Amino acid sequence: MTDTATGELAAAAAGSAATIYACGITPYDATHIGHAATFIAWDLLVRAWRDAGHEVSYVQNVTDVDDPLLERAARDGENWRDLADREIARYRSDMEALRVLPPTHLIGAVEALPDIERFISLLADRGALYDLDGDLYFSRAYDVAFGSVSGLDREAMTVLSEERGGDPGRPGKKDPLDALVWLAARPGEPAWEAPSGPGRPGWHVECAAIATRYLGPVFDVQAGGVDLIFPHHEMSASHARVALGEAEPVFARRYAHAGMVRLDGEKMSKSLGNLVFVSALLAEGTDPMAVRLAILAHRYRHDWDWTQPGLAAAVERLARWRQAAGLGAAQTSESAASGEPALADGPVLSDGPVPSDGPVPSGASVPSGASVLAAVRERLADDLDAPGALAAVDRWADAVIATRSSAPGSARLVRDTVDALLGIAL
Repeated sequence: MTDTATGELAAAAAGSAATIYACGITPYDATHIGHAATFIAWDLLVRAWRDAGHEVSYVQNVTDVDDPLLERAARDGENWRDLADREIARYRSDMEALRVLPPTHLIGAVEALPDIERFISLLADRGALYDLDGDLYFSRAYDVAFGSVSGLDREAMTVLSEERGGDPGRPGKKDPLDALVWLAARPGEPAWEAPSGPGRPGWHVECAAIATRYLGPVFDVQAGGVDLIFPHHEMSASHARVALGEAEPVFARRYAHAGMVRLDGEKMSKSLGNLVFVSALLAEGTDPMAVRLAILAHRYRHDWDWTQPGLAAAVERLARWRQAAGLGAAQTSESAASGEPALADGPVLSDGPVPSDGPVPSGASVPSGASVLAAVRERLADDLDAPGALAAVDRWADAVIATRSSAPGSARLVRDTVDALLGIAL
């Protein structure tokens, strides 16, 4: 994958185990296409890891107590916990419809409060925290490697901090970029007892605590949208380096970031109100596999635009793939009736050899199922090149439809490849 911190391609995981922490949702609204694109990117990584034989641990958080959630609940006259629970359930349903494999652990901030409090105590033991009117701040001066994730200068950091939930202009801070780790209780807001007094955690320390609690002080990939590079991922890594810095390295070995999804040239975001919701598309009768294919038509690191023509192209692509799979299945059935061997049962994701397609019918020029599997694997290994993987399946499908023939077993192998590695059910 492309490592944001270095700008270079690097192996996402080198050992038999593969570990990833992906920043999850703040559940105050429905899952939109931008969310879906981000989580489908990490789903591709997890599928590729599993196919390569890695034992995968995937942790994702849910920021189920935060200002946007509380503000939305207050606006709508709803209990904040009820709002969070409803939107978490909708998020799970949307991800299931899009065939995004669930994380090993999906952890809410409220659930993780004991872990967050322990982590804050570690920062306090390092002397890295200070009190400001009852709120606790992390002093970035304690981390000599601060800035190593984003590579930004101070001016750019300050601007982004202001735009993305920070408070660089708050009087009394030792440094404008210092991050809040514990917000003292405010009237009418939820709060929990803690050694530093009643309150609730900051965003960055939440992810630092959850990631290191479930994956250890060092793990393979920290993942999220490109808008999380600074301040969120920079701050989470900084917190971890200071709290757990006895050994090297600390926190993520690699940082992976998905591009933004736009609508009419504008970033798709809740603050702008220009959202396309997954649940709304599904309610309109859109096949979730077409939604997934529309997303996979774009490289995960690139910004791109969600459009109706793009969705229409995905619907047409899905129909072609299913037509080819049906023709190939019929060909396999004929071969089986004539005594020719068909593909044995079993998933694509295995350590064994790729099953043989059998002989190609005379005169046909259809790529073999084995070649499609190899091409999809090769494209995903190249920084999750989903469009290249789709093109490999396109070539097979177009050839099958044109010749109305394929090698016995090819359709089964292609269908299993598309299912296991791309998450598309044909």
